[in-house]
Amino acid sequence: MPCPALLARYPSIGGGCNGDFDVTYRDIAEADARLRRVVHRTPLQHSSTFSAMSGCEVFLKLENLQKTGAFKIRGAYNKVASLAPDARARGVITASAGNHAQGVAMAAFRFGVQATVVMPEGAPQAKIEATRGYGAEVVLTGQTYDESYAAALEMAEREKVTFIHAFDDPYVIAGQGTVGLEILEELPYADALIVPVGGGGLISGIAVAAKTIKPDIRIIGVQAQNAPAAHDSWRKGLRLDVPATRTLADGLAVRRPGELTFHLMQRYVDDMVLVSEEAIAAAIRLFLERAKLLVEGAGAAALAALLGGELAYLRGQRVVLVVSGGNVDLSRLTTLATAPKTPMGTAT
Repeated sequence: MPCPALLARYPSIGGGCNGDFDVTYRDIAEADARLRRVVHRTPLQHSSTFSAMSGCEVFLKLENLQKTGAFKIRGAYNKVASLAPDARARGVITASAGNHAQGVAMAAFRFGVQATVVMPEGAPQAKIEATRGYGAEVVLTGQTYDESYAAALEMAEREKVTFIHAFDDPYVIAGQGTVGLEILEELPYADALIVPVGGGGLISGIAVAAKTIKPDIRIIGVQAQNAPAAHDSWRKGLRLDVPATRTLADGLAVRRPGELTFHLMQRYVDDMVLVSEEAIAAAIRLFLERAKLLVEGAGAAALAALLGGELAYLRGQRVVLVVSGGNVDLSRLTTLATAPKTPMGTAT
């Protein structure tokens, strides 16, 4: 990816221009300093049950217990904090299927900034109501995230407000990377991190942080089979446009990975796998039954991948599953009644 183009888009964040543009460890450390008094340092919990089921030593990074119920507050707050006072005064706008919406809404509220959030018409009602509860104006437009994204960009241009991208923004990526800092501070001997992937902001930030601290750690991304854009792009080495179909992991349903996130994933991510809808449903059920945790589809994807067979090479290793969120539309839980007891049906 040409460095000058990225520098033109992101001129105010660290990195070099010797062929590559980076969100650096320094950027993540600075985000961590901003966030320490704002977000929860979420638990890193060992799971005897999932360890026995997988043959690994399994640890859960419980971002479902984060403020707003997901990791997204980290990147959203870091971005709003980076804005100049005049930009904050004009307000912010974003597009989101739900969790980023709540993160931006809460961050804007903390700074006294007016926020507008464009969400797909089929977004979970719980996420819509939570976003409004943080004081944001919610506009329901489009059938997919990508349609909402296009509408939000038009509104940002028309109203001269700052658009906050859900993943393809260096300040957002750096904020999400603080998850990786926390994991390695608490578990420096971790062998692998399994991370759910939508547009790539979370895995990009985590990978930069983790690989800087422990270069030999494995970073593994997981996507839903019904929304495989980042997986397919990473494997082919080219950003692809892959329409997503309906998935329990609605937070991962992105049509195309970001430009900056793809660059970082290509550089730092070691493997990417897919999981089926049946595997995601079964993993949500396992979290409820065995860990007593309410986890959304995206948050359950890492467990689905670990138990699905494609990651057998991790047996005997210390593995951290990033449980990215817990904002479940309770009306969808009835689908779990017929889910199999163990996740199956993964694919490379």
